[in-house]
Amino acid sequence: MTTTSTVTDGAGLSVYNPNATVGTGSATMDQASFLTLLTAQMQYQDPFEPVDNAQMVSQMATITNSSGIAEMNATLKSLASNLTGTRLGDAASWIGKSMLVQSNIAVPDAAGTYAGQITLPEAVDGATIDLLDGDGNVVKTVDMGSQQAGDVTFYWDGKDDEGNTLATSALQVKVNGATPSKVATWATIAAVQSPADGSSSKLITALGSYSPSDAISLM
Repeated sequence: MTTTSTVTDGAGLSVYNPNATVGTGSATMDQASFLTLLTAQMQYQDPFEPVDNAQMVSQMATITNSSGIAEMNATLKSLASNLTGTRLGDAASWIGKSMLVQSNIAVPDAAGTYAGQITLPEAVDGATIDLLDGDGNVVKTVDMGSQQAGDVTFYWDGKDDEGNTLATSALQVKVNGATPSKVATWATIAAVQSPADGSSSKLITALGSYSPSDAISLM
């Protein structure tokens, strides 16, 4: 909407201007807006009474401080976001627990048990899981029998029928009689690492390091 307004000439006198347009303006002022206003102030100042240097410096310091505070607040919000959810404080409480992660390598827990989960896209009949050592030898075959589509768990205590321990190291998981869409195994969380760059904490296991978001399940 166009309304009448007045402007001030160089001598400080009010001049009627019927064609001036008054806008709604902005409720906030950033550094660019301040510099625009300062330029206009210097352009229309009374040459016999120029803007005082101390006043100008004070105004510039005020807008600089305001800009700096805004940037600092943004930084603090970012830090607060990084310190929640997956940061060191929460992740440290996971130490000693086991996490299910996508992997075809199984490692024993503190009790010597190997455990994992396979996801079947369709029902199968007579599927088996072989656990292989580093040389490719079958250490244990787990008979899965007939299974419906979905998640199927498996485990082995690491011993033979007589109770003798057969394996204590990492074993490869090989599925026979089915083509799973996903193979996952359980691993104990031994430590938590907080990267120096401020990124999400890493959970250290015998299978490697993982982000908390990599955990399919936790127990």
